Amino acid sequence: MHWKDENLNTIGNTVLSTLDSIQDIRSLDPGNMYNRIFDFPEQLTDAQKISAAWKIDAQGFAGIKNIVVIGMGGSAIGGDLVRSLLANKLLVPFQVCRNYVLPEYVDDETLVIASSYSGNTEETLSAVEDALGRKALMVAITTGGLLEDVAKLNDIPYIKIPGGLQPRAALGYSFVPLLLFFEKIGLVKGLSAQLTAAIARIQKTREQFIEDLPTEKNPAKRLAAQIIGKIPVVYAGPTLSDVVAVRWKGQLCENGKNLAFANTYPEFNHNELVGWSETIASHKEHLIVIQLRDSDDHPKVSRRMDTVRGIIEKQGIKVVEFQSVGSNSLERMLSLIQMGDFVSYYLAILNGVDPTPVEAIETLKKELGK
Repeated sequence: MHWKDENLNTIGNTVLSTLDSIQDIRSLDPGNMYNRIFDFPEQLTDAQKISAAWKIDAQGFAGIKNIVVIGMGGSAIGGDLVRSLLANKLLVPFQVCRNYVLPEYVDDETLVIASSYSGNTEETLSAVEDALGRKALMVAITTGGLLEDVAKLNDIPYIKIPGGLQPRAALGYSFVPLLLFFEKIGLVKGLSAQLTAAIARIQKTREQFIEDLPTEKNPAKRLAAQIIGKIPVVYAGPTLSDVVAVRWKGQLCENGKNLAFANTYPEFNHNELVGWSETIASHKEHLIVIQLRDSDDHPKVSRRMDTVRGIIEKQGIKVVEFQSVGSNSLERMLSLIQMGDFVSYYLAILNGVDPTPVEAIETLKKELGK
C-alpha cells in the first residue's frame, strides 16, 4: 500500500503505547473482530468454494434486460462492489436497490438478486415480495431466515452462506457469490482466476497491518492515530474506488464508532468543495481528509485530486492519500478495502470501544419493531 506518510513525532506517546500493546488491543475486542478482518482472504476463499458448488442453470437467465440487487448495509455493499468492478464489462444496466420497493422498470425480464445476511431484513423482504409480484427472475444470498423460506417456497435458486458474523464482517460472502454468479450465467469471464490471484496478494499485504507490528511500521495503525479525535472525510474517484470510499466510511462508523463521511470525484467538486473555505477555520483541528487513488482514475480526476488537496490543505486541514496496489482491478479494489478495515479496527481501540457491537442500529430496530 502506497501512501504519503505522516511523521511519528505528531503521534502522542499514549497513542503509541495503546496501539503497540497486544493486551490493550485484545481487552477491547471480546468479539474478536480483529480475526474477522485478518481472515478476510480465507473468507474469500471459502466463499469461492461455496460459490463453485452452487448449481445454476445458465439458460434460465438468458436474455435478461437489466439487473437489480436488493439489500441493505453490509449485505448491499457486496452488490455495489460488483457493480463498480464490472461497470465497464456488463452490457446490461445494473442497479443496487436499498428500499422497500423496486424501481418501476422491473419486470419478468429483470434479474433480481436478494442479498440479506440474516435473511430477515425487512426492507429486502418487502422488495422480494414486490419482485415476486412482477414475476422477475430471482436468486438469493442468505444465511437463512425468512428469505430462505421464501426462496424454498417459490423455487428461487439461492446460496446459503455461513452465519454467526456481523454483516459487515461477512463481505466475502455477500461479494464473491454474486461476482461468480455472473460468471456462471455467462455475463463475464475470467473472474475466478482474478479472484484467486487477488486473494493471494492480500494474504501477503495483510502482514503490514498485523497487531504485532509496531505503529512505526504499520500504516493502518498510523492512520488510525491521525484520525483519533477527528471526523474523517473519504474521497475517491467515480469508478473502481467509489464504493470502497463508502466501505471505509461504514467501517469507520461501525467498527471505530467514529462519525465519518464519504463522497466522490468529480461530483463533489461542483458543490461540497465550496464548504472547504475559511468558514470552517474553527473546526480544522477536528477534520481529516483521506483520498483513495487508483491507477485507472481518469487523468482529469487525478488532476482534480491534486488540486483539491491543495485547496483543503490551504485551510490547515490534514490530507492523507492512499494508492491502490495490484495487477488487476479486483486486486486493487481489495487492497483498499483491506487497509480501511484494519484502520477502522485500530481506531476502535484508540476510541476505547469494542469494535463489534452496533448498539445504535439494534436500538433502532427495537423501536421500529414496537
